[in-house]
Amino acid sequence: MDLDPLLLSRIQFAFVVSFHAIFPVFTIGLASYIAALEGLSWRTQNPVWERLSRFWIQVFAVVFGMGVVSGIVMAFQFGTNWSNFAYAGANFLGPVLSYEVVTAFFLEAAFLGVLLFGRGKVPQGVHFFAAVMVALGTFISSFWILSANSWMQTPGGYELREGMVHVTSWSDAIFNASLWPRFFHMALASFLTGGFVVAGVSAWYLLRKKDVEVHKRALSMSLWLLLFIAPAQVVVGDIHGLNTFEHQPTKVAAMEGVWETERGAPLLLFAIPDQEEQTNHFEIGIPRLASYILTHDWDGEVQGLNEVPRGEQPPVAIVFWAFRIMVGIGILMVLFAFAGLILRRKEAYARTAWFLQGLRLMAISPFIAVLAGWFVTEVGRAPWLIYEVMTHAQGLTPSLTGGMALFTLVGYILVYSVVFAAGLYYLMRVLRVGVAPEHEMTTAENYHRAKRPLSGASASWEEEPQQ
Repeated sequence: MDLDPLLLSRIQFAFVVSFHAIFPVFTIGLASYIAALEGLSWRTQNPVWERLSRFWIQVFAVVFGMGVVSGIVMAFQFGTNWSNFAYAGANFLGPVLSYEVVTAFFLEAAFLGVLLFGRGKVPQGVHFFAAVMVALGTFISSFWILSANSWMQTPGGYELREGMVHVTSWSDAIFNASLWPRFFHMALASFLTGGFVVAGVSAWYLLRKKDVEVHKRALSMSLWLLLFIAPAQVVVGDIHGLNTFEHQPTKVAAMEGVWETERGAPLLLFAIPDQEEQTNHFEIGIPRLASYILTHDWDGEVQGLNEVPRGEQPPVAIVFWAFRIMVGIGILMVLFAFAGLILRRKEAYARTAWFLQGLRLMAISPFIAVLAGWFVTEVGRAPWLIYEVMTHAQGLTPSLTGGMALFTLVGYILVYSVVFAAGLYYLMRVLRVGVAPEHEMTTAENYHRAKRPLSGASASWEEEPQQ
């Protein structure tokens, strides 16, 4: 049996990216939440905020480690599986990925040490500053990664000479046509992920009647965030969709299941795309709504898939259904956010069983939505590696065989299974323990106690009661 190295390489990279993507999208949102908790703890000296921060820092550390381990190998795959692409795009992608390491990863790594091990050893203000720097580092990192990915979607500021990309304008290349809609869309997705995970975990503790007052505050805080972020994501998603419609109309045609260019295109709620026959079966839709959403005109024209050769059409069924999964989950998020507002009266949000159970289930929904959105973005670009510049086949390593690609794919699956199992084990341990007991000393007490010997009052250690 002949093994297709192109197909296996695409599956391999898709697996690695999908596994890795769920961790950064969580840590970006969670880092900002931790920074907010540290700020509240420093400002109010209320031990509740410190207890919550300690707990979520433990979760952050485990997830951050899993993200780093799973993400390192992606860069290597550029050389092993996609060497032609790495060579052609090196003049742009090399510097941009290096900027991510220098400006973001070093920043995160340095201040993460203070955040994890500095409590009680540095002033509270310094610990809060470290939390802010870690949160800032996650956003800087996502900016550079999304700049590189957006350039592959909407390349700009370059010229192609002898098969190599040469940058003619760094500003046009870095701040390419789709960067900002994609960046803000992913940033809000990160906040939604962090918010729903915090809400889901808090709901789980409230259902178990464990540390009720602490987790009621955490749930209240996350519900306020979701109330604003979930509707905002709808707006930003629409802007991102319009940007994609302008620059990648074939991708949008696959998302909407439009085969023939038409005016007044319906918004399909359900259909079975048939790429072989270039049509849909069992269509259920709302007349003219797709045209209105995409063009803000009920009779606006939507380009069909048949405008490009079949060989340049993406796998329509995957894009079509992944888009609907993402949108469906987004609607659920908005509904839960507004349900939380309705249940604010007499703090019913913390006692209503169906709502708490629903939040538990919704804790996993952002990860599914992010992966679905990623499939829409990446599969919808096919067969282009660099949109309308280089195909997947052209970017593949010439010497790569199907056997080599299969061997490494199986290896990644096995290793990542171990990484995921280990990470999940430690996360469950953290969840079982829960927040630190209330009688533990606060950050301020730890810091002042640690300072006493430095002030010359060494006898003060003898005056402390033995623990």
